Amino acid sequence: MTPTKIEHIGIAVENLDEAIKYWENVMGLKCYNIEEVADQKVKTAFFRIGEVKIELLEATSEESTIAKFIEKKGAGVHHVAFKVEDTDQALKDAEAKEVRLIDKQARRGAEDLQIGFLHPKSTLGVLTELCCEKK
Repeated sequence: MTPTKIEHIGIAVENLDEAIKYWENVMGLKCYNIEEVADQKVKTAFFRIGEVKIELLEATSEESTIAKFIEKKGAGVHHVAFKVEDTDQALKDAEAKEVRLIDKQARRGAEDLQIGFLHPKSTLGVLTELCCEKK
C-alpha cells in the first residue's frame, strides 16, 4: 500500500449548514457537493482546496460514529483519508503488517468512493481512511 495523495480531511460538525457558511464566508471556499450516506448515518459537504478536499460530516442519527465522536471529543478533525490504487488490497496490506482494521473490505462512501478505515489504536491515534474510485 502506497498512498498517492491526501484525498480529504474529514471534520465532524454539529450543524452542517452553519459549518458550510463558515467555510464559504470566512475561508472563501465553495461547497460543491452535499450528500447523505444513509448506511453511515451521516450527511456530508465537500470543499476543494488545491488537490485536497475538506469533508464536513454531520450525524443524522445519535447512533452514528460522528455523533459518538462529537459526544466524546467535540467537533473537529475526525479523520485523514488517503487515496490508494485499490482499497481492498490496501486493507489487506495493512492487516498483514498487524494494523488493526475497522473495515475488513471496502465499502461505499461519499462521492461513490470505495473506502476502508484503519483503527486509530494502530495508527498513532489518527483515524485513517483509505479510498479509491469505484472499480
